[in-house]
Amino acid sequence: MADPRHEKLAQVLVRYSLGLEPGDKLAVATQLGGVPLAREVYRQALRAGAHPVARVSLAASLSPLGAFDSLGEVRLREGSDEQVGFIDLDLQEMERYDAMLLVWADENTMGLSSIDPSRIAAAERMRAPVMARMMERAAAGDLRWCGTVFPTQAHAQDAGMALDAYEDFVFGAGLLDRDDPAAAWREVGVELARVAAFLGAHDEIRIEAPGTDLTYRVGGRTWIAAAGTNNFPDGEVFTGPVEGSANGTVRFTYPAIYAGNEVEDVRLAFRDGRVVEASAARGQAFLEAMLDQDPGARFLGEAAFGMNYGIGRFTRNILFDEKIGGTMHLALGQSYPQTGGTNESGLHWDMICDLRQGRVYADGEPCYAEGKFTI
Repeated sequence: MADPRHEKLAQVLVRYSLGLEPGDKLAVATQLGGVPLAREVYRQALRAGAHPVARVSLAASLSPLGAFDSLGEVRLREGSDEQVGFIDLDLQEMERYDAMLLVWADENTMGLSSIDPSRIAAAERMRAPVMARMMERAAAGDLRWCGTVFPTQAHAQDAGMALDAYEDFVFGAGLLDRDDPAAAWREVGVELARVAAFLGAHDEIRIEAPGTDLTYRVGGRTWIAAAGTNNFPDGEVFTGPVEGSANGTVRFTYPAIYAGNEVEDVRLAFRDGRVVEASAARGQAFLEAMLDQDPGARFLGEAAFGMNYGIGRFTRNILFDEKIGGTMHLALGQSYPQTGGTNESGLHWDMICDLRQGRVYADGEPCYAEGKFTI
């Protein structure tokens, strides 16, 4: 018997997150584990009058924003540099669709962990134009995209949960237990927009937490209230810090996970926006390889606050973990153009810091304590 939550999620994704209209061309990209949701999305897209095209991959791709490049592990292991860097077809498809849904449903989240980090870094550098074009079209309003996770045994194991419990966690985080999830997300959006407006009226942000004392500037940048359109579930406010403005140190509370690699106890020191020192208790070589992949990888592309208080645990999946209520995250690398950020890189690596024992100041005035905004 089909899980009725699959249909409910598909309706929210099609009608609310992507806002599909008659005639829209939709690309649905997933892995084998995500077929149940892809089927329901396909059905709902047809009912909305759209033209859906589904692509099912046999393996995880290198980058979440490169989900059209399937079989990423085999490509990296067997392909020549020319083959790994071949993006012509990806760029063509990036121009073809009005909307894109990425359904991450890994059967093995560690598929790239045995690949040489320098190989991953080189591939990300070569694929950077695909990510940049996607963000450019999205910022211009020419492309609507959303990424979501479909529960699989691999994701459940990463979270340390049985599959049934993990399914409840995933669907609960998306507010699918509400009678009208879309209306619930619109309500969430009101509070997020209030915080985004407050932060948008200030320039210098200072973060203090155990092992962290960091300042960055956001004057003239746009804070985005993320309420379930580009990510589902969602629940954060984010912007692109002024390039060259970050100074200080940060210690990330949770392991930083990227391309199947887990890096523990990451500590970064910034000077004039650039990472000048980077250390990790485990995964140092991978951390350095990612930071050295291109000039933009050592600069911040995003600064954000997690405000989904329905997500209260670390699950080793960035879609959920970066939204944990009472945290902040920083992304090294590529900026989102709609924030005003201009940093360019093949990297976009989110790292999370718990602020439930921290404080935040906006232009010197306290505005956040014990995991919540006090404004």
